[in-house]
Amino acid sequence: MAGVLKKTTGLVGIAVSQNPHEEANVEKLEQRINCGQIEEVIQQAENELYLARKMSEWKPWEPLVEEAPENQWKWPI
Repeated sequence: MAGVLKKTTGLVGIAVSQNPHEEANVEKLEQRINCGQIEEVIQQAENELYLARKMSEWKPWEPLVEEAPENQWKWPI
């Protein structure tokens, strides 16, 4: 990419990515993905990777250590 095409994302706390993808036309890529600006897609991917790592640590697929209290999942409380 020859340089940054945009000066701002217009989103608070999200800076313009300097090298978001190998594709030269980032606008075309954003249209193909259709999930917002590429910086938002990158942030979402980072969040999902963080969650995947936490899930491997938490191991929610394993049985509970002790039985859950009766009506714990009943709605409304």
